[in-house]
Amino acid sequence: MSYGYQTLSTELQRGVLTATISNPPLNVMTEQLYADLVAFSLKVAADDSVRVLVLQSADPDFFIAHFDIEMILSFPVDRPAERAAQLNDFHAMCERFRTMGKPSLVKIAGRVGGGGNELCSACDMRFGLLEKTVINQMEVPIGILPGGSGTQQLPRLIGRGRALEVILGADDIDATTAERWGYLNRVFDTQHALDEHVDNLARRIALWPVHAVALAKQSVLNAELPVEEGLKEEAFLFQQSLRDPSAKRNMAKILTLGGQTREGELRIAELSKQVGLAAQDDKE
Repeated sequence: MSYGYQTLSTELQRGVLTATISNPPLNVMTEQLYADLVAFSLKVAADDSVRVLVLQSADPDFFIAHFDIEMILSFPVDRPAERAAQLNDFHAMCERFRTMGKPSLVKIAGRVGGGGNELCSACDMRFGLLEKTVINQMEVPIGILPGGSGTQQLPRLIGRGRALEVILGADDIDATTAERWGYLNRVFDTQHALDEHVDNLARRIALWPVHAVALAKQSVLNAELPVEEGLKEEAFLFQQSLRDPSAKRNMAKILTLGGQTREGELRIAELSKQVGLAAQDDKE
């Protein structure tokens, strides 16, 4: 599947699709960037050649500044507000990144705010850079609220009180605080270290059976259900995963590599990688 957008460039290598946002001068989410992201989310969710998505920015200072305020000012307000029967395009885009069967990883190497932060909040994993990464929800001071899923995603990520501090305080949250609160998975001292970790993690995940990754992600999403219901779903998805032929092959492979031996279990992470590489070689 081909990817071609004005504000996004893409590179696909061994199942990892890296998408780089570039919308000078500030990576504001203009109408064009918004349209590109919506179209991109539809394509990547349906593209079986993509196993892992990595989002990053070409601007070292801004991931996405925020949604275009001039565009918001053009929204019609001549009628009373109405509850929609379906998700709007922005919410649907965020939900695709959150629920699609492939992981979405984000390198937030600079500032991210407003709708950009809401997009990041919907993705699966976020990584930052010390002294550079800053998150900010700047809507309430200008008379609106985070309307791109922020009031729903942030409480799930960092808890109600901290989400309200981010949203109502509308102040900068630095990388160290964001990591401590659980918004960022990890933070790094240098861009090289950030790139190396995220790229290695993406390539590692791309080695695993596609069905296992998708079902594991689906099961984690079910953690938002009541516990007993989530456990029942987990048991069902586990049974589904067992029925894919790659499960039996990979389990047999890890045993031949030393799994369930004292020496092998001490290096189980490396054995897992070897299983993935062997499966990849078999396909090639």
